[in-house]
Amino acid sequence: MEKTKMTIPQAQQFKNQGRKMKMIVAYDYPMASLIDRSDADMILVGDSLGMVILGYDTTVSINMEEIIYHLRPVKRAARNTMVIADMPFMSYINVDDAVRNAGKLMKEGADCVKLEGGMTVTDRVKAIVDAGIPVMAHIGLTPQTVSMLGGFKVQGKDAASAKQLLNDALKLEEAGAFSVLMECVPVPLAKLITEKLSVPTIGTGAGPHVDGHCLNAYDLVGIFDRFVPKFVKQYAHIGPVMLDAFNMYCREIDTGDFPTKEHCFTMNAEDLKRLY
Repeated sequence: MEKTKMTIPQAQQFKNQGRKMKMIVAYDYPMASLIDRSDADMILVGDSLGMVILGYDTTVSINMEEIIYHLRPVKRAARNTMVIADMPFMSYINVDDAVRNAGKLMKEGADCVKLEGGMTVTDRVKAIVDAGIPVMAHIGLTPQTVSMLGGFKVQGKDAASAKQLLNDALKLEEAGAFSVLMECVPVPLAKLITEKLSVPTIGTGAGPHVDGHCLNAYDLVGIFDRFVPKFVKQYAHIGPVMLDAFNMYCREIDTGDFPTKEHCFTMNAEDLKRLY
């Protein structure tokens, strides 16, 4: 039976019924096509493409044009999966920019948008929602502001910062976010926030007690190996298999074993004769 695309009300139903949502990050047509055929509910076109696909050290170099470029093929592939588009760094610096850029992503096919930040962005979240655009919030480790956080590390480990994240989540829900993603947050804090919120929570390195989970496709199949975060479980190791295939291709060129007759095209003998 072909799956149907998850809607915002269905996401809420999942939380109410205690069903876990599954989200995978992807940036291209082939990967999104496979995810669309899987049991995943959501695909996130994340600004992490800057690090995973483009080789940057952080996500801050990504702009709207690059997000849109990758959103388009994902949307073409994901006919039965909700597609969430990240709002890149500086694309929601004020309310007007936030609404305008969220609108651009929706016009390109996103089903909703995601943006980073807590209380400081609640005015933008509310404005985007008031414009009729669903918003997933993102708290905890927020990669766009990693320089302010002192690096890629767990957030909310002490009482004061944990209370701040809880307050951020509550205010984001109040502003209209339909879901809150928590990245690199201690398990007890993620559990408390999930219990306090009426909207679903999605965890990336936030333990088992959230309403759904998100991993990057390139991480979970073992293609991206610059580093493997602690919260990642690799369900396959395709990178080495791909490397072996590339090397075998190169060896067969050297030995003359590729291409063979089965990989070649012929032409009519009379036409060849006329050519000469």
